Amino acid sequence: MAALIKPITPHLWFTTPEQVKEAVEYYVATFPNSKITSHTVLHSTPTPGGDTHVYEFELNGQRFMAINGGDIFKFNEAVSFIITCETQKELDMYWSKLSAVKESEQCGWCKDKFGLIWQITPAYLDEVMSSGDRAKIDRVTQAFLPMKKIVIADLKKAAE
Repeated sequence: MAALIKPITPHLWFTTPEQVKEAVEYYVATFPNSKITSHTVLHSTPTPGGDTHVYEFELNGQRFMAINGGDIFKFNEAVSFIITCETQKELDMYWSKLSAVKESEQCGWCKDKFGLIWQITPAYLDEVMSSGDRAKIDRVTQAFLPMKKIVIADLKKAAE
């Protein structure tokens, strides 16, 4: 009998109980079809920031967990979450909510106020990159590399 394949759940580490609560509530408010599914306080396993708070939540149907564990670990660009957007309006909305560190903006990548890295990318870019048209891919790549927030109209212009 084959083993049941369980989904992979990203687990996010925050510093304090207040920060993990703020972050989870912020993400749930930012993404559609999102909710906090549980919140547990572990009084027997305190962290440097106080009691350990564990949240389970969903962002657009994807399960996540979050914990406050003190300032031992920080987010960095080695891990990011990709948001694929159909329209410029959708892309702009996520960018306005998630980009909080202007000097970190590059090629559709941004950092939020908690330090988490996001790639806010248009579905159109995926289409071009998988098209097999080397010349078009090169033109579009050269167009988006200097961008901070991706502008779909500029990608389409470069593709032509």
